[in-house]
Amino acid sequence: MSAQTESRFGAEIYGRRLERAAELTRAAHLDALLITPGPDLRYLLGSAAQSFERLTCLIVPASGETPSVVLPKLELAALDGSAAAELGIHLVPWVDGVDPYGVVKSTLNAGARVAVADSMPALHLLPIADALTALPVSATPILRELRMTKDSAEIDALRRAGAAIDRVHARMGEWLRTGRTEADIAADIRAAIVAEGHLDADFVIVGSGPNGANPHHAESGRVVEPGDVVVIDIGGPVEPGYFSDSTRTYVLGEPDPEIAERYAVLERAQAAAVAAVRPGVTAASVDAAARKVLTEAGFGAEFIHRTGHGIGLSVHEEPYVVDGNDIVLRAGMAFSIEPGIYFDGEWGARIEDIVVVTEDGVESVNHRPHGLAVL
Repeated sequence: MSAQTESRFGAEIYGRRLERAAELTRAAHLDALLITPGPDLRYLLGSAAQSFERLTCLIVPASGETPSVVLPKLELAALDGSAAAELGIHLVPWVDGVDPYGVVKSTLNAGARVAVADSMPALHLLPIADALTALPVSATPILRELRMTKDSAEIDALRRAGAAIDRVHARMGEWLRTGRTEADIAADIRAAIVAEGHLDADFVIVGSGPNGANPHHAESGRVVEPGDVVVIDIGGPVEPGYFSDSTRTYVLGEPDPEIAERYAVLERAQAAAVAAVRPGVTAASVDAAARKVLTEAGFGAEFIHRTGHGIGLSVHEEPYVVDGNDIVLRAGMAFSIEPGIYFDGEWGARIEDIVVVTEDGVESVNHRPHGLAVL
């Protein structure tokens, strides 16, 4: 890949993001944006640096001047894979015994009003607040606006992630068999997630039989039995850090007719929600499309969570597809569509795809069949 490392996009992409961050900070009548390690730093600088007790902080001036990174001198190498050098970012190293919060203050004008990332740990937020004259405010509105709409490079990464997790679901018959425990199945799935192109397996849910009625069940020593309905919800990041997240529901042997009938309603609900996605509609309206189908069939009470969540450098980020969220969808937004039905003590089912809003509709990055898969 030209002008790129294996773990990030080209420097010009991060340059545009930093410029936009400065514009939004200025529009909010603030003087600077302060970002500690996490998804926001990776978004703005292509850096996967981790947060420790020693402060690392990107400072983006609203003026449009060159940003700075205050960081421990012993951790300068943490920026080696980032776009910092190509963008001419000012590095401000500090050593143990120096007050890093005073160093941050010294890069700002007196009385500067700053916004801080919501992932900034209290360990650093409180001393920064003490060092500054004006109390910091949340940068969430700025960062939400930046990250919520994906550019073409991000959408390509989400497509790669979707294809990789589809390949894992395509192999499910290799591991999901009666007589095996959920934990054994999950271990095989984790290995396959990495083998099929992910950096790691971020999460694996194997919910068999009654465990499938718990949407966030992970795995257990329960042995999968004939006739079990099994929810498989899996995902992880691909380079440069964008996540997959896909759920399919399987059954071990031909399903009971009542189960098949109820699952068919869920399949219609998921399809209705996907069909409702387009620019100009609200996130809440997409949730309502799935909920309407299930409620009219008598399963409204069994749908106990939102229809979807945004995805990108975080598995869960904005926009959230939930009742009451009146944010208007626009091209480039990416999120899950994952209605589910859950019958306590019996079984559960969920269907999940990641979709991207296009200029005139919707694109799914997952392409595995949605029906109840018989193994």
